[in-house]
Amino acid sequence: MIIFMGVAGSGKSMQGRMLADELGLPWLSTGEFLRMLIAGERRKEMLAGQLLADKEIIALVNKIFSLIDIKQEFVLDGFPRTIKQADWLLSQAKHGQLKITHVVHLTATEEVVRSRLIERGRQDDHHDAISERFSEYKESILPILEEFKDAGVTVHTINGERPIQTVHSEIVQTIKQG
Repeated sequence: MIIFMGVAGSGKSMQGRMLADELGLPWLSTGEFLRMLIAGERRKEMLAGQLLADKEIIALVNKIFSLIDIKQEFVLDGFPRTIKQADWLLSQAKHGQLKITHVVHLTATEEVVRSRLIERGRQDDHHDAISERFSEYKESILPILEEFKDAGVTVHTINGERPIQTVHSEIVQTIKQG
C-alpha cells in the first residue's frame, strides 16, 4: 500500500491517481467514496470541513478494502487523518492484514494551497473550510507522519508546489528506488 498524505490542495489525489495509472494499481480515495456515500447532515458537516468520527471512517475504509485484494499493492488517498486511524492502520500492518510499502507526503505552502482550492471550485473549497483543513494538517497529519516514521514506515517528503509532471516524475523515481 502506497499512502498519499499532505494538506488538501497539495496534489495528493492527482498524484496518487497518476501513480496508480502508471503502475497499473488500484487507486482508493476515501474522499471520493465519502462524496458518493455520505448524505444529509453528515454531508453538510463534511462540506463545512468537519471530519467524520474515527469509528465511521474506519468502517468505511474496511468496506473499501473489501473491494480489492489488499495483499496486492494499491494507492490510498485520504486516510489516515487522525492518530487513532493511523494506529488502526499500523495495527492492521503489524498483524499482517496490510503492508504499508511507502508514504508519499506532499508539501505545499498555505498560499499555494488556498489558490489551488479556490480555483478548483468544489463546494467545500471555501475560505473557512480551507483554513480548517490547514489546521487539521498541522495538528493531525504531521504527527501521523512522525508516528509512521517511528513505526519504521518509509515516508518520502516531496515538494508538491512544482509542475504536475515534475512532481509525478519524482514520485515514480522515489517509489521505484524503494
